[in-house]
Parts: sequence; structure tokens; C-alpha cells
Amino acid sequence: MWFKNLTLFRFAEPVAVTAGELAEKLGHAVFYPCASQEMVSLGWVPPLGPKATDLVHAVNGCSLLCLQVEEKVLPAAVVREAIAAKVTSIQEQQMRTVRRHEKDAIRDEIIQDLLPRAFSRRRQSHAYIDPRGGWLVVNSASRRVVAELTGLLRKTVGSLPIMPLRVASAPASVMTGWLAQGELAAGFELGDECELRDAGEAGGIVRCKGQDLAGEEIRGHLQAGKQVTRLALSWDERIAFVLGEDLSIRRLRFLDLVREQLDDTSAETVEAQCDAEFTLMSGELALFLHRLLEVFGGEAR
Repeated sequence: MWFKNLTLFRFAEPVAVTAGELAEKLGHAVFYPCASQEMVSLGWVPPLGPKATDLVHAVNGCSLLCLQVEEKVLPAAVVREAIAAKVTSIQEQQMRTVRRHEKDAIRDEIIQDLLPRAFSRRRQSHAYIDPRGGWLVVNSASRRVVAELTGLLRKTVGSLPIMPLRVASAPASVMTGWLAQGELAAGFELGDECELRDAGEAGGIVRCKGQDLAGEEIRGHLQAGKQVTRLALSWDERIAFVLGEDLSIRRLRFLDLVREQLDDTSAETVEAQCDAEFTLMSGELALFLHRLLEVFGGEAR
């Protein structure tokens, strides 16, 4: 249950829905497998796994939920070959050219014919609502995945007054200052990875990994005017992550100091283990996100 990538949203108004009310609303949009002629199906499933029954898992005042998506897999090469064979057959039998609009109709017909025999794949996306902190935290850095989850959540609940996190101090400027001055905000330490971008129109990008970020090479890029757009950091010896200029968080890792707290738990099932991990994770992230806001000057007004 450890989140690995974070996309952060702030609620524009206090969260009014309770965990029980949220579960009831999600029950109107539960996941069902794709029908024979459907390309995609999505809906809510229990976040603690297939043996669980609750669509919302509430702990520490936070509500965990899970979106499941099923997609039919139709390889583009297979569709193209089938279209080409059909077009060739028509041209040979009717001695005429197949026009573009007819090819489009043939494509739709072939897709509908192949769908019932297509393989399908499923994926899940977790998120949680923290009403006290005013956060919606999505476990993904993919815009598509985030849009799927927030879109269905808005449709299911009826209203989702969220906005991307905006802070008073530009993250790129703050992170550039950290590298240039060699001094970070209290509690933060440099990792070994960064992305630097030229501020000019050309927008040249330099990506460094496994490198001393305090070294002369990095300093030379900064002196040439490049800005830090992604930076590997750790916080309080508890969390390691890569922070983007858009405040997305990638490759999130909870370090030994945090994980060792689970040693005393006696989880006997997968569900109990997920519950223990989410309880610990949501508590740690509440502290971390509060500190993250502080170092960037608070929320933009």
C-alpha cells in the first residue's frame, strides 16, 4: 500500500462528505468487466484488495479509494492487416478504389468484430482524501491516470472542488537556489539526481543521475543560466523522492526509519498489512506535505 508517485490537489473548500457517504456514492459506480463490445470499463473496487468489501477504507481521518480500469487490447498491426485485407478484397472483386470514408467504416467494423475475442488488461489507481489537511493525493504521476480517477470521482460524488497545488515561491527557483548556494531548507538533503533546463527558447535539458550535485559540473550549468526542474531529495531521514517543478513527486520511498515501525505489527492477512501500511503512510505524508508547503512559502493566494 505504499504510494510511489504523488500528484497533489488541494480542496478549494472544506470536505463535507464523510467516509460513509463517500462509500455510498462510490457504490453507484462500482467496477464491472468490459462487455463484449466495450473497449474500456472503469469503476471503484475495494482498496484493500479483492477479499475486502468496503469501497472506502477510512483511517486517521483519511479515506482511501481505488479505481480499476479494464482495457481491451487490440494490436494496431493486427487491425491494420485486417483493414488492408478487406480493402484489397473489395478492390479486386468490385474493380474500384476504396475511399477514405469507406476505410474508416471498415476499420470500425473490424474493431467491433475483433473486440469479443480481444485480450483485456486491468490496472488499479489508488488515491486518498485527507479532509483535515485539505488534500487529495493520487498515487500516479501520469496525467491520463490522474484525469481518469479525478474525472470519475467528480462524476460519482457530484462535485469535486479541487485544484492543483500552487505555492508562493516558484519551485524551480527555490530548487535552483538550493543547488547554487549548497544550502537546503532544514530537514532536506540532496540526492544524486536532477534535471536542469535552459530558460531560453531552445530549452536545452541536462539530466544527471548518480552524480554529486554539489560538484563543479552542476555548478557550471547553473552559472550558464539553467534552472532546476527536477531534484532528488530526502526529508528527515524518513522519505526519499524526486520533486518536479510542478510539485509532482516521483519515486517516493519510505526509508528504514519509517518502515521499521511496522515491525511491531502482527498483520496476519494481506488486508491487515495494507491497513497498517496505509495508516503509517498517511500519517507520514501529512507531516511531510505540511513541511513541503512551508519551504515553498505556503500556498499562493
